[in-house]
Amino acid sequence: MFKNSMRINSILTAALLLTGAASAQTTLTVITHDSFDVDKKLVASFESANNAKVRFVKGGDAGELLNRLILTRRAPLADVVYGLDNSLLGRAKQFDLLQPYKSPELAKVPAAYRLDDAGLLNTVDYGYVALNYDREYFQKAGLALPRSLDDLKTPQYAKLTVVASPATSSPGLAFLLATVNHYGEAGAWAWWRDARLNGLKVTRGWSDAYNKEFSRNGGRYPIVLSYASSPAAEVFYADNYDAKKLPAQAPTGNLFLPGSTWLQLEGVGILKGAKQPALARKFVDFMLGKGVQADIPTRMWIYPAVGGTPLDPVFKFATEPELSPVKPDLTANPQRLVDAWVTQVLRAR
Repeated sequence: MFKNSMRINSILTAALLLTGAASAQTTLTVITHDSFDVDKKLVASFESANNAKVRFVKGGDAGELLNRLILTRRAPLADVVYGLDNSLLGRAKQFDLLQPYKSPELAKVPAAYRLDDAGLLNTVDYGYVALNYDREYFQKAGLALPRSLDDLKTPQYAKLTVVASPATSSPGLAFLLATVNHYGEAGAWAWWRDARLNGLKVTRGWSDAYNKEFSRNGGRYPIVLSYASSPAAEVFYADNYDAKKLPAQAPTGNLFLPGSTWLQLEGVGILKGAKQPALARKFVDFMLGKGVQADIPTRMWIYPAVGGTPLDPVFKFATEPELSPVKPDLTANPQRLVDAWVTQVLRAR
C-alpha cells in the first residue's frame, strides 16, 4: 500500500512538473498577410529551440494588414509582423508602428534588396509584380497578346483583365505605382478610368483575382495581376510534377508590358509595444535563416532575399523583367496616390 502511494505521488509530481514546463512556454504572436506560409517543421524547431509557442494571426492582404496595425497601434495585435513591403513601409513609418532591429543575417542580403537602414523591416524575400496570361485562352481565341497597357483599353481586349485593388492589396498598390511611374499621375488616372470602362475588373485582393477570377482557375479573365514567378508555380502544382522532366513551357506566361511591373521587397519587423521583444528578434533572425530562406521559393513563390539560396529547377519559368527606373519620391507617400486613385478612378463618373 505504502509503495503504491509513493508511486502515485511520483506520477502526480511528474505530471505537475510537465504542466509547469508547458505553462512556462513563452507565446510569440506573429501577424502576417494571408499568403504567408512556412513549413510547420521549421516553426516547430524554432519553438523547441526557444521553449516557445508561435501563434500566427492572418491579417488579410498586405494593405488590409497595414490598416489593422494602424487601427490597433495603441494595443498591438502581435509582437512581429511579416508581409509589409517597400510600397507600405512609408506609411508604417508615418504611424510609428515598428521598432528597429537589424538582424545579423541581413549581411547576407544584397544591399539593393535591403528595405531601410534602420532595420524597421528586415528583407525576407522579393518578387516581381507582373501581369500573367492564360496561354490556352489566347490560343483558342486566336488573339494576339497585348503589347502595351494602352492595348488593354481597346475593344479587342475588353473584359479580359483582372487586378487587385491598390487600397487593400500590396500587388495592387505595386501595380498602381508602376502605372503612375509610367504615365505620370494625370496619365495614370486617365488610363485606369479608360481601362475600367473597357471592363478591367478590380478585386479586393490577390487571392480573389488569381484563385477565383483568373480563367486558369475557372474565372472569366485570361489576364491577371500576379507575380513573374506564378508560371513556375503553375508547373510545380501540375499533376506528376518531376523536376527532371520539365515541360517545354508553363500553362501561363508573363506579360511584361511597359509600365506594368514592379519590384516588391517584403520584410519582417518588430512592432512597437511588442510583449516579447527578445524572442521577436530571434524570430526575425529565423526568417532570414537558411531553413526558411530555402523553403520560401516553392511555398510562397517569391525569391529568397539571402544571396546564394538554391532554387528549384522549376524557377526556369519564373522569368525576370527589365525594370524601369523609379521616379524620385514615388513611394514617399503611397497613401496619397491610393486616395487619389479612389477619387479619380473609383468614384469617377
